[in-house]
Amino acid sequence: MAYEERVRSLADTVQLYRKDPSGWRSCKRTNEVSIYWRPSTEFSGNIYKGDGIVSASPEAVWECLKPEAGGLRTKWDQNVKDFELIETISDTISICRTITPSAFMKIISPRDFVDVVLIKQYEDGTIASAATNVEHALCPPQPTYVRGFNYPCGCFCIPIPGEPGKTQVLTFFQTDLGGYLPQTVVDSFFPSSMAGFYSNLTKAVKTMKT
Repeated sequence: MAYEERVRSLADTVQLYRKDPSGWRSCKRTNEVSIYWRPSTEFSGNIYKGDGIVSASPEAVWECLKPEAGGLRTKWDQNVKDFELIETISDTISICRTITPSAFMKIISPRDFVDVVLIKQYEDGTIASAATNVEHALCPPQPTYVRGFNYPCGCFCIPIPGEPGKTQVLTFFQTDLGGYLPQTVVDSFFPSSMAGFYSNLTKAVKTMKT
């Protein structure tokens, strides 16, 4: 499937996740985020949803979140060690490689992920990115990393009417970490990892504002 076709399907899929309230079960709640899960229809694992409010404009939050080489994401997101641009398809579509560090007391070894990434703006002012796994000739699997696979994921920065200094951050993650990890490790990792993501995002946005 051509990248453009893959992206059209990706955009529709993550928008469906955003609009479909059915089947989500709560698994973790902090001051910054409520996290839910349900079985994935894409692979044998789960899809996770994070829903939180960040005290900054959508543009400021997006500055911290946007997937770009040399961007802010690698500075605050503990799950992103490096982010590489492999190929630019258009001004809104790119092929990217994400490298993640070891995690969960080093039970999870370093991973890398190769994805087609879409940036999209909606009429209501929402700014979003979506990603899903692809193969690319310039980025074959490497022996120093376990190759993981992201199934349709998304991150939405949604304006809150009447509150220009606040943003709803809605995220969807469904990732096959690859390797031979016990399911109990995977099921524990994602909710705690997402809670850390929101906590660190909140701190990063505050640092930007000062």
